[in-house]
Amino acid sequence: MATEYTEHTDSNGKQPRTARGQRTKRKLLDAAALEFGEKGFHEASITGITQRAGTALGSFYTYFDSKDELFGALVKDMSARVKSHAASAMTEWQDALEREKLALEAFMNFAREHKEIYRIIDESEFVDPDSYRSHYEETAKRIHERLQEGSAAGDFRGPLEEAHAWAIMGMNVFLGMRYGIWSEEKSAVEIAEIANGILANGIVADSSNKA
Repeated sequence: MATEYTEHTDSNGKQPRTARGQRTKRKLLDAAALEFGEKGFHEASITGITQRAGTALGSFYTYFDSKDELFGALVKDMSARVKSHAASAMTEWQDALEREKLALEAFMNFAREHKEIYRIIDESEFVDPDSYRSHYEETAKRIHERLQEGSAAGDFRGPLEEAHAWAIMGMNVFLGMRYGIWSEEKSAVEIAEIANGILANGIVADSSNKA
């Protein structure tokens, strides 16, 4: 009988080789997101994760060697899901500015549906610093690539530096926290439009309107 996983192990744990194995590992990752999001890394337990996943305790060790390894895999998994969610929302846009608006809307909606992401990513700074740094570096890299493409298309001035991407990412992260995690008093569309206004116009008063 074929096993459900390969012997290849990386930072994401042992890799399933069957559809059944992929489903089991997905259940463990989803359960881990809830367990870590609710209790934090130190209070979360492998038993709690497998109970949430509805799997046997032995199934955990089929895919992960430890709670630490699962946590690192979860950070990478959530980062990949944010990337995928944003990409699926940016299939059509009129210009680079609208593209950034759609990216922020997608992130806001993802954060509202997966509120545990902030606690998990923040805690990874201390539990798995490499994954924490990678999450933000890869996110900023994607934004910077979009900015460069926007400059090449004539939608943005150029050249736009890596620092511009980090500034936009920082704005998006804190908007997501304030209006995605702490409250939902404004829609994702409204928040994205406010952020877009900053990118498009800045906040300096028009000198022509001054007395």
